Amino acid sequence: MKLRFTKMQGLGNDFVVFDAIRQRVELTPEIIRHYADRRFGIGCDQLLLVEPPRLPGTDFHYRIFNADGSEVEQCGNGARCFARFVRDQGLTDKDEIPVGTAAGRIRLHVEPDGQVRVDMGCPELQPERIPFLAEAEADTYAIEVADRALTIGAISMGNPHAVLIVDDLDRAPVAELGPLLASHPRFPQRVNVGFMQILSPNQVRLRVYERGAGETLACGTGACAAVVSGQLRGHLSSPTRVSLPGGDLVIEWAGPAHSVWMTGPATPVFQGEIER
Repeated sequence: MKLRFTKMQGLGNDFVVFDAIRQRVELTPEIIRHYADRRFGIGCDQLLLVEPPRLPGTDFHYRIFNADGSEVEQCGNGARCFARFVRDQGLTDKDEIPVGTAAGRIRLHVEPDGQVRVDMGCPELQPERIPFLAEAEADTYAIEVADRALTIGAISMGNPHAVLIVDDLDRAPVAELGPLLASHPRFPQRVNVGFMQILSPNQVRLRVYERGAGETLACGTGACAAVVSGQLRGHLSSPTRVSLPGGDLVIEWAGPAHSVWMTGPATPVFQGEIER
């Protein structure tokens, strides 16, 4: 039996998207790792699953799996691809699409120019809800990594993020510190790690090491978390353009108790079939 899929990308962060509404999709970590393999499978950073709604007031349910087979709560670049997919596949004709995720409800807006604007919800700053082991909520935290004392912001955008500010992004130790921070014991569910260089109050450069995927060309929730952390530290204002290796996102945040809004592209690459 063949399983139909669509390959998509958002700023080079690439996804395999399965319609689990009109076909039966059975996944295990082993199957996901096979599909994500760039030599023996289809190849992707993450796999996205479109399912019938589970939460009241939503039209679809959205599940995200990393290339290592682990399921995660949220993915901003994937959310934009999700919106484009359900429109392209005729599953909806709405410009505003309410979607349920493991992290709660999000709203997806397809703009007239094809860009997708996503209400990513309010950032979670309380350590126990990120989750992050700390005595009290703060804008920054001291953390020890490989005998180095670092200062990070810790934020959840439906998934946990640690944000470091660096002077030179090109020379940032992403490959060294990324995996060490991603599995740091103070983050019980592991963490995505952002390295941010501030160019101006409204523009930053960013690289992200994602738990379960490694460094990717773009991370939407990572861009949101970086801007929130930058605003909390007094360095940034809204809106902020975030330049990632794969391209740019625009992030808007009006402060605590407000949603973070992310705008960027979503592009189909090709469609295909693979053996179940």
